[in-house]
Amino acid sequence: MSDRASVSRRALLLSSLGGMAFFGGGRALHAAAMGEDGMQCQAVGSGKVPPIPGAPRKLTIAWNEDSICTSAVPVAKEKGFFKKYNLDVDYVNFAGSTDQLLETLSTGKADGAPGMALRWLKPLQQGFAVKLVAGLHAGCIYLMTSQKSGVKSLADLKGKTVGVADIGGPDRNFFAIRLKEAGVDPEEDVQWRQFPSDLLPIALQRGDVQAIANDDPVAYLQRRQFNLFDLDSNMAGEWANHACCVIGLREKLVKEEPHVAAAVASAILEAGAWIPCHPEEAAAVFQPFAPKVSQADLAQMLRMQGHHHQVIDGPFRDEVIRYAEALKGIGVFRPSFNTSRYADRVTQDLLG
Repeated sequence: MSDRASVSRRALLLSSLGGMAFFGGGRALHAAAMGEDGMQCQAVGSGKVPPIPGAPRKLTIAWNEDSICTSAVPVAKEKGFFKKYNLDVDYVNFAGSTDQLLETLSTGKADGAPGMALRWLKPLQQGFAVKLVAGLHAGCIYLMTSQKSGVKSLADLKGKTVGVADIGGPDRNFFAIRLKEAGVDPEEDVQWRQFPSDLLPIALQRGDVQAIANDDPVAYLQRRQFNLFDLDSNMAGEWANHACCVIGLREKLVKEEPHVAAAVASAILEAGAWIPCHPEEAAAVFQPFAPKVSQADLAQMLRMQGHHHQVIDGPFRDEVIRYAEALKGIGVFRPSFNTSRYADRVTQDLLG
C-alpha cells in the first residue's frame, strides 16, 4: 500500500519487461516450501467462525488495486471465500494517504481494508476508530542495489546514501530498523534521499544513492529491468515471521457486530492462505488489474511473498508491540511510549 501520490504503480505494472527476474534464493525457497508444497494452505483460526445467518451481509472493503500484496481481497470475492460466510462484499480502489484511508474506515465509508503494518502504526496513534485484527502475510519490502555500487551488506551502507520514495514510509522505517540491528546508526551513519519511485533505479545508476528501498510489485519489476539484487528484505531473519500486511476493520463493526467482523477477517485470511498453494490461479484473479504483465510473472510475485505467515489475537498483539518497540528505537515513537498499552488499544481479538 502506498501514499506516494506522484507514483503510478499501474504504470510500472503495465510496462512490458523482458528477461529473467532475479529472485533472492532464501526468500524464494522459503515461500515455495511453505506454499506450493502444501504445508500452509489452511488459514490461522480456520473453522472457528460460522457463516452469517439470514440475508447476505453487505460490506465494503477498500484496497489498492495496484498492490499485488493485497490480492487476498479480490481472491476472497472471486473464489467464494466471502460467499462462504454469507458476505456480499464490494471493494473499492483506494490509493490515497493512510490518514485518509483510516478516516474512511472510522466514518463507515468502508468496513475494512488491508494495509502495511509499518504504514498504519504511527497514524493509528492519532485515535482513529479502527481495529487491527490480524496479520495477513509477511514479506514484500526489499532493499536493492547493483554490483556497481560495491555494497554487499547492511554494514557497507555506513557513510552511504539510500534512496526511498517516501522519507516517512514503511520502506525507509523498516530498513532503518534493520540498519540499527546491524550496528549502523540510521540517522548519523546513513543519508536518506527521496525520489519518485520510478526514478529510484536511475538514481542508483547515476551513483546518487548506493541502495534503494521499494516494495512489491514495483521492486520485482525494477529488480529485473535494472539487474539489481536484494541486499536485505523483510523476508530475512526473524522478520520473515512478522506480518508485513495487516487487516483493519472499522471499530463500530468490531464492537457491535463481532460475528460479522470475524467472518470478514476469516474470509480474507482464508483467501490469503489459499494463494501460495494456488499461485497461478491467484495470479489469474489479479491479472485484470495488470493486464500487460504475464500470469507467470504475477504468480512468481505471489510466491515471493510470505503468505506462510498469518497471525491473530495474542500473537498478533505481540507482533504489534515488536514493531512499535522497533519504531521507538528509530525515533518514530517517543522513548517513553507505552507499546503494550498501545497494542491493547489498536488490536482486537476476534478469532481465538
